Amino acid sequence: MGEGTVVMAGAVINSDTKIGKGCIINTSASVDHDCTLDDFVHISVGAHLAGNVRVATRTWLGVSASVINNIAICKECMIGAGAVVVKDINKSGTYVGVPARLLTR
Repeated sequence: MGEGTVVMAGAVINSDTKIGKGCIINTSASVDHDCTLDDFVHISVGAHLAGNVRVATRTWLGVSASVINNIAICKECMIGAGAVVVKDINKSGTYVGVPARLLTR
């Protein structure tokens, strides 16, 4: 766990997970086995990452967002509240919905 990272009450972090510096694992979030969170990742209240998920630098997962096993999320993404990530995200941006899709305007 990197310098300046904080884990709030009720959060669960499982075995062989690597967490960078300046991260926030918020209340009742879960990060399962073999995950990697790069620097400055924020996992919001009640968000859940299944096993072997990679979240790149400066990415934020909103309240109650979920990510299935073996997914990679690129840097500088926002995953909206309640979104469900079911495939790799390779383009920075804002993703919403079930399944999570790039928000276009």
